[in-house]
Amino acid sequence: MMSTTSLLYIDPGTGSMLFSILIGAFATLFFLFKALWLKIKLFFSADKKSIKEDKGYKKYVIYCEDKRYWTVFKPILDEFEERQIPIAYYTSSRDDGVFEQSYKFVGAEYIGEGNTAFAKLNLLSAGIVVMSTPGLDVYQLKRSKNVKHYSHIFHSPTDSSMYRLFGLDFFDSVLMTGDYQADDIRFLEKLRGIQKKDLVTVGCTYLDLMRERVQEIPDEEGHKFTVLVSPTWGKSGLLTLYGERLLDPLVASGFKVIVRPHPQSKISEKQTLDRLNERYKDKANVEWNYDRDNIFCLKKADIMISDFSGIIFDYAFLFDKPVIYANARLDKKPYDAWYIEHELWEVETLHKMGIQINEADFGRIKEVILKASDSPELKAARDQAKAESWQHIGEAGKRAAEFMIGVVEGKK
Repeated sequence: MMSTTSLLYIDPGTGSMLFSILIGAFATLFFLFKALWLKIKLFFSADKKSIKEDKGYKKYVIYCEDKRYWTVFKPILDEFEERQIPIAYYTSSRDDGVFEQSYKFVGAEYIGEGNTAFAKLNLLSAGIVVMSTPGLDVYQLKRSKNVKHYSHIFHSPTDSSMYRLFGLDFFDSVLMTGDYQADDIRFLEKLRGIQKKDLVTVGCTYLDLMRERVQEIPDEEGHKFTVLVSPTWGKSGLLTLYGERLLDPLVASGFKVIVRPHPQSKISEKQTLDRLNERYKDKANVEWNYDRDNIFCLKKADIMISDFSGIIFDYAFLFDKPVIYANARLDKKPYDAWYIEHELWEVETLHKMGIQINEADFGRIKEVILKASDSPELKAARDQAKAESWQHIGEAGKRAAEFMIGVVEGKK
């Protein structure tokens, strides 16, 4: 006979989920009550005409879902600070880089994670909200009726269709890194019969910031030839697809090897990472890198091996060095790219500026690396890709800020 104790048992995963739901529900009720109380106060106010907007109204709001996107927004915040224009910055990371700054006109606030953050965001009162988070009005993140304009800003100079389904559909505008990103957005708008968004090419904010920082980083003392393995996450990523079959011969080559998994891998591919860490824990030439900031390991690398990760373009554009890409198979079904008939820009471009290696070549990977010459053709392809996807170099923060101000002031 089953005991009472076993009947009451809840496994840790389910308990965590229930706790998240309860926290989200309480947070939602709190902000709903707050909004209701504000309406009641306005209704009974003796001078309603003098109250044009609620006290929580912010003209300009930026939301950062994770500290690793702080560099996307810093150039914009710097521009507002320089113009002495107040802006609210909401973040879901307690240790977001914004808290290390000495801003006077940027109001930074930690608003919690997940449902707690969404509860606040869903009831915002603002002129414009800018975020790199996709999926507005698709899942928990909803439009607030008190927000005039929602804008998405890209955190990578790659294809606009490489978001999960409907990732950009319900934004009012998109701030692009290059003009080419507009093509797929317009195609999906027409396909789905949805309203056209304002598409504005501002450039790439975080690459502008990294470009300045690269010049300040000194060369590594006693530098050894270094290979950086930096894949994306998921079943199409290098570590999941190939794992030891790629890393074993690479480690045996004697080169210094830095393995930098995608941040999401620590959550979605923990077993794979644990297995590989254990396998190479005694190898002196292997280094695992999980730093929030990737610029230092990019600087150390003489060549990169990746799949279809956007970091390929960061590396090629900032350091102008060759990249090797494995024959990873991209499953487009979860993404908006599933509906795109032509070859993706980043795939087509990678074929032009990268050196392809197939699994059959892993055994001779040292030879492939040594023969990987930086030919004039590869250099020209990198330059072309950079010109197409990283426009207005050094101006992204200014252009994004000017767009935000224009929207609120009715000039956009």
